[in-house]
Amino acid sequence: MASIAPRYFSGTLCILLWFAPIAAQAEVERIQLTTEALTVDVTPAIGGRVLSLALKGQPNFLWVSDEVNKQPSPQVTPEAGNIGYMGHEVWVGPQSQWWQHQKLNSERRAAKAVWPPDPFLVLSGYTLLTQDAQQIHMQSPASPISGVMLQKHIAAVDNNPNQIQFKVSAQNIRDTSVAWDIWFNTRVPHTTAVYVPVAQESDVRIAQFIDDTFGPIAGELQDGLWSLDNSNSPSHKGRKGKVFVQPSQGWLAAFRDQQLLIIQFPLQSKAAIHPEQGQVELYQEFTNANIYPGLLELEVHAPYKTLEPKASMQASETWWLMPYHGEQTAVAQRAFLRSLSGL
Repeated sequence: MASIAPRYFSGTLCILLWFAPIAAQAEVERIQLTTEALTVDVTPAIGGRVLSLALKGQPNFLWVSDEVNKQPSPQVTPEAGNIGYMGHEVWVGPQSQWWQHQKLNSERRAAKAVWPPDPFLVLSGYTLLTQDAQQIHMQSPASPISGVMLQKHIAAVDNNPNQIQFKVSAQNIRDTSVAWDIWFNTRVPHTTAVYVPVAQESDVRIAQFIDDTFGPIAGELQDGLWSLDNSNSPSHKGRKGKVFVQPSQGWLAAFRDQQLLIIQFPLQSKAAIHPEQGQVELYQEFTNANIYPGLLELEVHAPYKTLEPKASMQASETWWLMPYHGEQTAVAQRAFLRSLSGL
């Protein structure tokens, strides 16, 4: 999440790849992947993150902050804090172990810190390995904090100009074993309506972060889809909390204005996911008065695995972005999701 508050615990395809023009104040390198239907802006800088995803003629579906332009070249040290660039980035999980397997920041290790995430993975510049008409492939530095090196491969999907595939691999760079999962995190405004297929209420667990400002988050399960309430809090100045979900199918859906983003992923058994996490997680934080931009995180965890020295693991998501011109109501959105043949 952003640095706005303390972090929780846990068709014919024509594709062009080019360096997008950058405004004078924006120093971050941007590479744009374009299909007939959409554009994706990626930077090898600041954690190799995705900065924009949009249908042609539509606004950015993601939430990206001004920090991208204000701090384009952050210092990356074991003492570095988080910078709320937002967009899409990749972590490793579980969160409780972030600072437990390193000797460079003894204070965070002793405190069992759950924030910030590994700066070597989320703030560093990534090396651009290959790029062509259909893909972007980049690699992180070897992290002395997490003991892994990430590779990210972002590519258009053949014969489907509305889809982008995101693949990540994590390699153990130590001479001892490490155990992590690959954790995708996509940030969107809190007003985005999100739905996750769920079999029963017991497959949803909510962690509330209630204080004088933030009241409880809430949601409902109806017709096999669990939705998060993004309306104003009736009892507090805002809402803040985290939802852990064992989904019944490998996708989640998010509606924003006239766009629908469906994130598809391999469905995992509950046993494959670290018990502190959920395969799908939703983090919500906003105030009714919009003192600062509200946040919704769409998170997906891959299986938790132990990696022997030099071993790697992989995970993937497919982003399906399409137009939606229906009513902005839960009834209409649920009906639209049920009508889709690709789910």
